[in-house]
Amino acid sequence: MKAIRAYAYGDTEVLRLEEIADPVAGAGEVLIEVAAAGVNPIDWKVLSGAMQAFIPLPLPFTPGVEVAGTVVALGAGVTEFKPGDEVFGFINIVGGYASKAVAPVTKLTLKPRSLSLLQAAAVPASALTAWQALTEHAGLQRRQKVLIHAAAGGVGSMAVQIAKYLGAEVYATASAGHHAYLKALGADYTIDYTTQAFETLVSGMDVVLDLVGGETQNRSFAVLKKFGVLVSPVSAPNVSLANDYAVTPKNFATRSDGRQLALIAELFDKGHLSVDIEAYALSEAKSALEKSMGRHLRGRLVLDTSR
Repeated sequence: MKAIRAYAYGDTEVLRLEEIADPVAGAGEVLIEVAAAGVNPIDWKVLSGAMQAFIPLPLPFTPGVEVAGTVVALGAGVTEFKPGDEVFGFINIVGGYASKAVAPVTKLTLKPRSLSLLQAAAVPASALTAWQALTEHAGLQRRQKVLIHAAAGGVGSMAVQIAKYLGAEVYATASAGHHAYLKALGADYTIDYTTQAFETLVSGMDVVLDLVGGETQNRSFAVLKKFGVLVSPVSAPNVSLANDYAVTPKNFATRSDGRQLALIAELFDKGHLSVDIEAYALSEAKSALEKSMGRHLRGRLVLDTSR
């Protein structure tokens, strides 16, 4: 099979496209013929070596946390899927940038009927992050107000749509060029973070979803109402500031969850969610990762393994 391999930690120059042996599905796993793999910030963070202390990996490794494709073989005891099923999922911390991948059945679900395989590959990590942030950690309720930072990106664009589905009033920060896109996704109010200080424009938020960190995160405490929630998958909020403003700080790591992803797939098929993608060939993985590293994206990047 074809796979992108990293023989050392570093920048994208350490990556190589190679032919390697197909993986074999173990008990409770399936082998997937990968149609596409999503490109995520976690991929280049792992590649850089910044996460070695938390996620030690044997070299070489194949980056990629999420895929969509077709089941081609079953491991022992698998009854949830059959060969020919089109599936997608947040499969592991590595392994996705390849023409075949192995994944536990608990991390997969059937692809939404309304999405192509390329589109589906862009969904699992970002949609699960947004869903868990808003429902599990922030407890967002109907008619509450939520401010979403970096709203035009992969997680942010999912969060805008999910928050709207939940019945919230949605405030979104992004550069002006993305405002029409965010309005189309359901944002009620948009703020140009390049020219406007959001803390002078909004207040009384029930929830802030911070996808930026740093100064943006610290400034966000001031816009929350008392006992509001600041949730971030990017970095742990400042507990001292949270106490000063009497709000709840939440930091979390996204959990792979096939059952939860099945609910998200249903939202796509019912027209509540959509995804914008930009596709690169598998051989262009370096360029795709470099674009992801530049941030300020609209929607998601995917690697098309057929090219």
